Amino acid sequence: MNSAVKLPNFLIIGVQKAGTTSIYNYLKEHPQVYMSPVKEPNFLARDPNKDPKDIKPVPSHKKRIDTFEKYCELFQGVTDEIAIGEASPNYMANYPIAIQQIKHYMPDAKLIAILRNPADRAYSDYLMHIRDAIGKPRSLSEQIRKKGKESATLKKGFYGEHLSYFYDQFEPDQIKVFLYEELRENSQGLMRQIYQFIGVDETYTPDTSKKSQVAKLPKNQTLNKMLHTHNPLRKTTAKVLKSLFPAHLVENFRQKLMDLNQSQEKIPSLSAEERQQLIEFYREDILKLQELINRDLSHWLV
Repeated sequence: MNSAVKLPNFLIIGVQKAGTTSIYNYLKEHPQVYMSPVKEPNFLARDPNKDPKDIKPVPSHKKRIDTFEKYCELFQGVTDEIAIGEASPNYMANYPIAIQQIKHYMPDAKLIAILRNPADRAYSDYLMHIRDAIGKPRSLSEQIRKKGKESATLKKGFYGEHLSYFYDQFEPDQIKVFLYEELRENSQGLMRQIYQFIGVDETYTPDTSKKSQVAKLPKNQTLNKMLHTHNPLRKTTAKVLKSLFPAHLVENFRQKLMDLNQSQEKIPSLSAEERQQLIEFYREDILKLQELINRDLSHWLV
């Protein structure tokens, strides 16, 4: 490895739907912090032995980071920043590969995990699949019955199991775990702790008034599917528009339409019955996590 290459000295490893986009943005504000310009490069969760033909394609507007050279390019803009980082919140759930890759490329990196009540996290993930028209998501109750831990949505909530492997492979002082409710209740205080952990000026005050990834659902599901999925109408429309306008303007227009078709008012609450099913599903792992990080998580069990 070229000694001149600057790689991250900290990583946000988890989890999705727990405020990691907001924290990524707050970290970007700090003058002593450099964040990868691509959020969620996911390079360290990529199996180096997997055939490229078997790798799931990324959306056309996202950049695939599938080589070490491309990963290094993300950090070419580093100047005199003290902390260099990236946020790929799927690293924790993909621990077998992620741990191996982190130990190979940056064994001394500090690792940050933001954890949310797994029942709420699963429901937020489920809503995201509806919003982004990803397949036809089964209800969470049905996923518990038919797929269990094999469900991609439910699997991500086994924090105790996943984090235990990180604690086995890294020094305890390399890992810092925060709770999503801390971000909600005292975002400035949480950021001070993160700044302190990664070794930058903790007195810096980021603008935490803006929240990212606010949950929304489509007003019209037919239009939503047309805008999100590959289909003949979208393909033809895009072809015509791209012959008239630059590609980035066409993509911006599609994003504007998707935003206009989303509403926060239609979001139903997680039913009491489904919440209880999820709590029981995760109960053993929550107790394991509670012991692992020495935090009282009893409020997650009610």
